[in-house]
Amino acid sequence: MILRQARGKSTSFRPCLTRKSSRNSSSSSGSNDDSKISELNLEMEAIFGAALPSGNLRPPPTGEPRIPSQAAAAPPPPIQSGRGLTHVGAGGEAQMVDVSGKEETKRTAMASCKVLLGREVFGLVAANQMVKGDVLGVAKIAGIGGAKQTASLIPLCHNIGLSHVDVDLRLEEEDFSVRVAVEAAAAAGKTGVEMEALTAAAVAGLTVYDMCKAASKDIQITDLRLDRKTGGKSGDWSREP
Repeated sequence: MILRQARGKSTSFRPCLTRKSSRNSSSSSGSNDDSKISELNLEMEAIFGAALPSGNLRPPPTGEPRIPSQAAAAPPPPIQSGRGLTHVGAGGEAQMVDVSGKEETKRTAMASCKVLLGREVFGLVAANQMVKGDVLGVAKIAGIGGAKQTASLIPLCHNIGLSHVDVDLRLEEEDFSVRVAVEAAAAAGKTGVEMEALTAAAVAGLTVYDMCKAASKDIQITDLRLDRKTGGKSGDWSREP
């Protein structure tokens, strides 16, 4: 009789234990969720410098991926400058500048470049022992011819009547190079001769390379630049030393 009563009491406690266990499990699960949310907030702060708002922790509905809303980036404002690109038309297309309204003035320009030969090739050029012959003499003629063909090589460059082109090539032993210096002039022109001078210097430098490439492939053409110009609406300009 006593045993039966004990068994009955034991049975009557089972629902209570089950409910209590369920409550403990629910409490533990909520505690774990809070811990995960805290960890997630710490990670967000470490990455983005701010915790994720609690309202955004809910996953998006199935089939609807979350896309962060971003304001459309406004295009950068156009650069305001007093100078424009004269070879670009109003619609952005390339164009040849109309110089018919410009006044004819005397134009001059000086340009230069350097050809780094290296010690061995420099010695061969200085001794005039290259297989192709006189390197500096051939490069001089090539530079003059290049100046006269500038309008054919540069698409939007005007054809201008040159009155003078001088191409000077000098060996510089301190860095085993050839320095190319060009002066071009037009007695009367509506546009400058800067491109003619630069083209002459470039062609002369390329000719030096061609004359010497059999002896070395390490030759470099450097420092192609405009050094001085005179005449025209923009006036005189000279590169600072």
